[in-house]
Amino acid sequence: MATRARLATVAGGVILLPARLVEPLMTGLQKVLGIRRMPWVFLLPNLLAVLFFSLLPVAINVFYSVTGSDRLYPSERPFIGSVNYETLFDCTNYLDASTCSSDLFWRALGNSLVFVPIQVICMIGVALLAAVCLNREIRGRGFFRAVFFFPVMLSPVVVALTWQWILQRNGALNGILTWLGLSPVNWLVFPNTAFFWSVFVTVWAHMGFYTIILLAGLQSIPRDVYEAAKMDSATNWRVFTRITLPLLKPVLLVVFVLCVIRSVQTFDELYVLTGGGPGSATMLIVQYIYEVGFAVQPRNFGLAAAASLLLGVVLLIFTGLQLRLSRNSQHG
Repeated sequence: MATRARLATVAGGVILLPARLVEPLMTGLQKVLGIRRMPWVFLLPNLLAVLFFSLLPVAINVFYSVTGSDRLYPSERPFIGSVNYETLFDCTNYLDASTCSSDLFWRALGNSLVFVPIQVICMIGVALLAAVCLNREIRGRGFFRAVFFFPVMLSPVVVALTWQWILQRNGALNGILTWLGLSPVNWLVFPNTAFFWSVFVTVWAHMGFYTIILLAGLQSIPRDVYEAAKMDSATNWRVFTRITLPLLKPVLLVVFVLCVIRSVQTFDELYVLTGGGPGSATMLIVQYIYEVGFAVQPRNFGLAAAASLLLGVVLLIFTGLQLRLSRNSQHG
């Protein structure tokens, strides 16, 4: 016991040593700044991180969007005003991408407008179903929770390469079809099947994250509410629609906003899985930004920056509307 007490004393001294070294500095700062300004001293490292890694890149992006040339250094880029934005919106018919100067931008935008709603609905539906199942008293519940979350820990490139191996002409899925006596299918060659597997793979890769959030929300619902419903002989569907969903609504809103933002920003899996093809059938807006700014020659940093700013503004507006509607529904 004496040895343990000695070790605890030594460990405590080691831990307190940095605090004692910093104490004179903090005392001097408090005398100079006053007690009311001291919180800013502790917030300063985080504020600097936000400034340099969030606000400064946005400001640089705005600068690039109003300048031209394929030069990277700001001093070599001439100011051109709103030309990049005008190029993006230069269309004879906005419903026909072939009439636009930046036709790939509108094709990517159209694909995103189809991909995002389908992927978000599937993602939330599958995640909610999995969370409800995992919230029940089933054997091996901890194991299944880990299994559902495991794909989230994988690199998006690893996920895409794995599914590319499964879906290729001589892949595992076609091997099963051949074994069953069916003809193999070029899953990633045709636009419709490639789009389907793009949605499927992204849902498979990320649904575990949203399942954990929804599961935490389900476990926060008081059990006595369900016991009261059971005493009233309420059916499982009635309990789900009248108790679970209303009480889970705030968590569902958070999941919905996060899911939409993540879906709009989808890039890694699709770029490796399909490369945006066949043609431009699975090219989304983030891939367009990457292609224009870094992949094609000459690189058009200004056009890519303008497209990324438009995407950020749309996401900001959408998130604000969702939060506004949530507050109105809670107060109403």
